[in-house]
This record gives sequence, structure tokens and C-alpha cells, in this order.
Amino acid sequence: MTSTDLSGSVSTADLYDERGEDLQSVPLQFQDLGGNVAFSGPIRTIRCYEDNGLVKSVLNSPGEGSVLVVDGGGSLNTALMGDMIAAAAVENGWAGVIINGPIRDRTAIAQLSLGVKALGSNPRKSAKDSLGEVDVPVEIAGVAFRPGAMAYADVDGILVER
Repeated sequence: MTSTDLSGSVSTADLYDERGEDLQSVPLQFQDLGGNVAFSGPIRTIRCYEDNGLVKSVLNSPGEGSVLVVDGGGSLNTALMGDMIAAAAVENGWAGVIINGPIRDRTAIAQLSLGVKALGSNPRKSAKDSLGEVDVPVEIAGVAFRPGAMAYADVDGILVER
């Protein structure tokens, strides 16, 4: 297996050793909250703030092994994904979700075959107005997440193709 196939047996550390500066390393310390701690795939993005309407609609569409990166601005005030939306992500073939914000229903989400990295949890639900942008470049902790670029995640962290 090559380190570009991060299906669980090749670490992000080994991948970084192999590819170096072709990859950006996310310095923000996300928590592993899904049932799969190692995941990878092409990036899709959402920029939103305390509103998960777009998260719900995108994760209810075919994921085809993609990783959804949600830039919630780092707000911890409301959860941007719960167990029902996460279950829809699994059903629709998403590899994982990286959320710059919190989730809720973390016990249920931990049982799902989905990679989830988020800042933490908050039981408070978010607005459902679908305000925000989909498939636009987002920046989290100085790292650019571009739609279509590859993201690799495991217990050591997150790497993103430049």
C-alpha cells in the first residue's frame, strides 16, 4: 500500500515524511469524534456560521468518498452536525467530516463508520437557514482547503494537499 492511500494502515506522519512540503499540516488540535479515526478523500467545503442547513443538505447528497470541510469560524456556540446528519453522511458514502466548530450527539456519532474531526461538542442546535457558501476555498488555522484537493486525517492530525 502506498502512503497516498490512507485507509488506516499508513499514518499521516509517514505520509508527511514521504511528501513533505507538498502537504500542509493543520496546527489546530481537532478532536477525533467519529467511529473512523483514519480517513481521506477529495475535499468539499462549506463556510457557515452557527447554521447547519447547508451541512445537512450537502451530507444528504452523494459523497463518493469525499471529506466535507466545514468552516464554522471556530464558534463553539452551536453544534454544526448531529447524529442524524452524520448517519446521512454514512448512508451517502462520505469518508469524513472536518468541522471548525462543535458537533452534538457525540456518543452516537462515535458508533458510526465515519471520520469526524471537530473542535468539541455542544448540545445546542444551530440555525437551519442554509446561510453560507458551498465549494469555496476556506482557510482554517492558516491552512487552505480547496475543493478537489486531497485531505488525509488520523490520530496525529490533518494533512492537506497544497
